Amino acid sequence: MDKQQLLEKVTETLRPFETSNLMETMQHLSIKQIFSHPAVIIILVAIFFFGVVKRSKTALLSLFSLICFTTIMRYAMPAPGDNLTISSMLPFIGGGLLLGGVVIYFSLIKSD
Repeated sequence: MDKQQLLEKVTETLRPFETSNLMETMQHLSIKQIFSHPAVIIILVAIFFFGVVKRSKTALLSLFSLICFTTIMRYAMPAPGDNLTISSMLPFIGGGLLLGGVVIYFSLIKSD
């Protein structure tokens, strides 16, 4: 396989991971669909058990951030065809500030 064919194959393989395709997919998925996928469940359980067994504050905060970010994105993204307005951005802004505050508090302010 020459270089051009390999490049075309890689391009076609990575096409579903383009930002526009990912955003389109995220807009049509529900929280239930995301968290019922076996790969997501396995990753979340692995991170949870690693965080609990190793008492890793970083792993648990990462898991918390991932779940919160997914929830925020689901509620803040407008419906397909709708424009992004300030009122639709308020849950994203508020949730982002809350998430950032929790992560900063537990990682920098609160000591063991």
